[in-house]
Amino acid sequence: MTWPTIAVIVPTYQREAVLCDTLRSVLAQDYPAYSVVVVDQTQNHQIDTQRQLETWAEAKEITWYQVPWASLPAARNLGIERSHSDLVLFIDDDVVLPPGYLYAHARTFVERPEVGAVAGRVFDRMKLAEQKELEIDYLPPEAMDPGIAWYHLDLVHTTQPQRVLTARGCNMSFRRELFDQHGLRFDERFYGSAVREESDFCLHIRATGYIIWYNPAAHLVHLGEETGGCHDISTRSLSYQMNFYHNHFLLALKNLTLGQNLRLYARLFDCHVLGHPPCNKDGHPLKVLSRGIFFGLGWLYTVYTLLTTLGQHGRIYPYLE
Repeated sequence: MTWPTIAVIVPTYQREAVLCDTLRSVLAQDYPAYSVVVVDQTQNHQIDTQRQLETWAEAKEITWYQVPWASLPAARNLGIERSHSDLVLFIDDDVVLPPGYLYAHARTFVERPEVGAVAGRVFDRMKLAEQKELEIDYLPPEAMDPGIAWYHLDLVHTTQPQRVLTARGCNMSFRRELFDQHGLRFDERFYGSAVREESDFCLHIRATGYIIWYNPAAHLVHLGEETGGCHDISTRSLSYQMNFYHNHFLLALKNLTLGQNLRLYARLFDCHVLGHPPCNKDGHPLKVLSRGIFFGLGWLYTVYTLLTTLGQHGRIYPYLE
């Protein structure tokens, strides 16, 4: 069998030792034809990290791009445009890959020509203890409804291969045709922690004729480090709250029908504003009021974003031109 070439793209932001551990995990893979592209948004690394990255880059074990901005979707786009491979695979900068990980992703594309993207299983380190108790075989039908899927998708506990609506950004791969022939790119208007940016991208795959396939064999462990990455953005900050709602509404307004929009708004309000399960937020009236204000402002912010970026096709960073 001739295996497709794979570009493993690792966007990174404010990670140090765990980034190096992640890259060691990638470089230990025995897949015959893969490259590693690191898109580094950290302005100043610790000395040990800097030296290790330089060593790998000089040895051509990785291709290392240092950029002056911090944007996860823009980092993905840079990785796409600077790599040359049959498949493009994205992982986070705080993961552990098991042996055979790259083979598991590639095998799905080889065996299933209708698949344009593979969603891998994600074992969250903090949830490993409850893994067996909560396992399910198949996702409910609601997980394929774009209006409410985000509250039913579970790529942690699901055990059987199946068609899905989206992948998790820390473990997903794509055919190069999606980028070169269909012109798909990640929308750089997903700000902050960029929540929902991968789902937005995956929804656009529907128009290409390809499907997204969940392969639990293509699994990794997501460490969920408490420092670096999105954790450097306080969840209590004004910008985090605004971007959280902005990104959900951007996904909805770009991709969903009116009915799907309304269903998403209702679930978002019920869970994240009122605090009902599965969010389980503080139900104090002042807290609810505060979250409700962010909810309303987030929608207006999204409309502003769409109006002020007309014609840019979701591309913001001139470095990528």
